[in-house]
Amino acid sequence: MKIVDDVKLDFCDVLIKPKRSTLSSRKEVELKRSFNFLHGNTWSGIPIVASNMDTIGTFDMARVLSSNNMMTCLHKFVDMEECISFYDEDEGHENNVAFTIGMRDGDFEKAEEIFSIRPNIKFICVDVANGYSQNFLKYIERVRQTWTNKTIIAGNVVTPEMTEALLLAGADIIKVGIGNGSCCTTRKITGVGYPQLSAIMECADAAHGLNGHILADGGCICPGDIAKAFGACTDFVMLGGMLAGHDECGGEIDYDEMQGEHTMTFYGMSSETAMQKHYGEVASHRASEGKTVCVSYRGKAEDTLLEILGGLRSACTYVGARNIKHLPKCTTFIRVNRQLNTVFGD
Repeated sequence: MKIVDDVKLDFCDVLIKPKRSTLSSRKEVELKRSFNFLHGNTWSGIPIVASNMDTIGTFDMARVLSSNNMMTCLHKFVDMEECISFYDEDEGHENNVAFTIGMRDGDFEKAEEIFSIRPNIKFICVDVANGYSQNFLKYIERVRQTWTNKTIIAGNVVTPEMTEALLLAGADIIKVGIGNGSCCTTRKITGVGYPQLSAIMECADAAHGLNGHILADGGCICPGDIAKAFGACTDFVMLGGMLAGHDECGGEIDYDEMQGEHTMTFYGMSSETAMQKHYGEVASHRASEGKTVCVSYRGKAEDTLLEILGGLRSACTYVGARNIKHLPKCTTFIRVNRQLNTVFGD
């Protein structure tokens, strides 16, 4: 047993300190970034990514984000015929939408099928709940050997050592985050996790030393948290709960008579709901590590994306960053006991 005494921080533990700025308007802030990945590909766009949860990583969500030059990781259970038709719609989809697989039987074969038909798809997301398995490293090596020209997103992990190991195994972008998602109960069920802000800073430092990149997955509940994630040196931010409840999400719109509002169902991918839906049961050797909630119906995702981008631009003007890439250089975090005045709610 070992105890680490260093303070580890989450988004709610800090604020960004404002600084004198030469920017006169939010319009001057450039949110697009250009990336050169380890294994040869490039990408340019706004580095915000829709999560590969089955209610978030949908074709409709991908259409909206792709049209705004953002990225989506499709969920692992997409219908293959629909997927092929989706990629046929627009060349931008091949550039901005990742095909996602796990390590279950048939996943690798699904990737072989889609890439044989649509070889120009740039990104493959290899998603598992626990990225610390030796088998996962071997799997990433296999994926890299099979598709040398793809940009591989792999995770999830929260420590620099495993970030480096996955990059050396062949990944380009490491997905960082365990237990911090709005519908994740891993910390409660297993006691395992890591405060997300510190995980981002430590994993980014490791990844950038090897010319790799990271994607901060989960934990953002408002646009300010996204700004903090970029300030902490993440390259991409993945959103789940912040994109829940929109027209583009998977699921039906219901009316909650008790609350007097329309709602949509949202659940974690390790929840009983997800396991029953996709596997028919919760296997006897495991426990549910996610919850199912009803979120308020929020209309079109476009409106939420505009709020997020507006918040990011504003954050940049407060610290004098002309673009997201420069935000870490301009960011000073201050630790706080309370970041919001909640007298009238959050």
